[in-house]
Amino acid sequence: MKPLLLAILLGVPLFSAAVLPADESKPAPTQTSTPATGANEKVNFLLPDSADAAWTAVQKALRPPPPPAAWNDTAPSEGEQAEYRKTVAAAAGAAADRAKEFWTRFPNHPKAEDAKFTERQALAAAVQLGDKSRQAGLEAAGGSPPPPKPEPEDELGKKVQAAIQDAQAKAAGDEQALARSLNVTFHGLKKEFPDRQELDGLLLQCAAMLGESPEAIALAKEIEESKTSPEIKQKAAIIRKKAEAVGKPLSLAFTAVDGRKVDLLQMRGKVVLIDFWATWCGPCVAELPNVKRAYEELHPGGFEIVGISFDQDEDTLKAFIKKKEMPWVQYFDGQGWQNKFGQEFGIASIPSMWLVDKKGILRSANARDNLKKKIKELLAEN
Repeated sequence: MKPLLLAILLGVPLFSAAVLPADESKPAPTQTSTPATGANEKVNFLLPDSADAAWTAVQKALRPPPPPAAWNDTAPSEGEQAEYRKTVAAAAGAAADRAKEFWTRFPNHPKAEDAKFTERQALAAAVQLGDKSRQAGLEAAGGSPPPPKPEPEDELGKKVQAAIQDAQAKAAGDEQALARSLNVTFHGLKKEFPDRQELDGLLLQCAAMLGESPEAIALAKEIEESKTSPEIKQKAAIIRKKAEAVGKPLSLAFTAVDGRKVDLLQMRGKVVLIDFWATWCGPCVAELPNVKRAYEELHPGGFEIVGISFDQDEDTLKAFIKKKEMPWVQYFDGQGWQNKFGQEFGIASIPSMWLVDKKGILRSANARDNLKKKIKELLAEN
């Protein structure tokens, strides 16, 4: 099962003793502000100046980074697991820093006490995951917080877990079959538990697992029209738009960071991978060797790559491209998540890989799995 779905189904806690993956991580914003003292010296704050926006940033920082996508298919080695624990420990420490900054800068905010407890939780997670440099900070913050009191068994949770186990047994590794089965079950549970909004999140994951099918479009539309949260509706709209774009011509033109002119219209006859990525994105960097191998093997037969970078520093991007020997073109506008094409195509997480066929038609908006096989199939077409 995909890590994101597993995390949602199991009710992943924020950084705690049992850390499981959550959404694709984004870099935390850095804002330079002048202290309230009126001093001329500027302070580099990690959080926005708005207290409410700052608290939202703290909560986002609590999402553990996801494991490499390759772990979906291949069990990680002990060394890879150790490296991942280091990554999660560093993220926990960064979350603790933001929580501490919050209660320090906004001591009268209603969430100030929550931020203090959050700092302790995140520091405890960092230490438990091996970052001993955080031990002193944990002790200064009051030590590891007591474990939460066990909650009474939840009837919905039990039914969801039973449904997952049953659907997995019947699907036999077929992700779309699993999604169809869970879709039916979760709709039934919505009638039984109409006020439990987490079921909308589960249905959203079913829509994502259904890929670019008419079923995915129909389910995404249903979620958009429901009474769920704006965030879930927005994610459903992204799933729908991507699924609807597949099978239609894709327009893309720009001047690459190295000065080359790029236009998909001029690339007809080639199979083109559109790779939405960034140098700061761990999963993107982990995916790079697979992308390079595909390029080296299939480029002579008519395969091209167009990178859409979500970086904000051009020098960093250029240095990375040179170091990693990436010969394909790259779009860069320095806008990060406000990137022109990221906004136009509704890219909410990276890496995201799209495949365009020889006729300029978008054939897949989810090309990461079995990438080389998909490219070869499109190259074989007339």
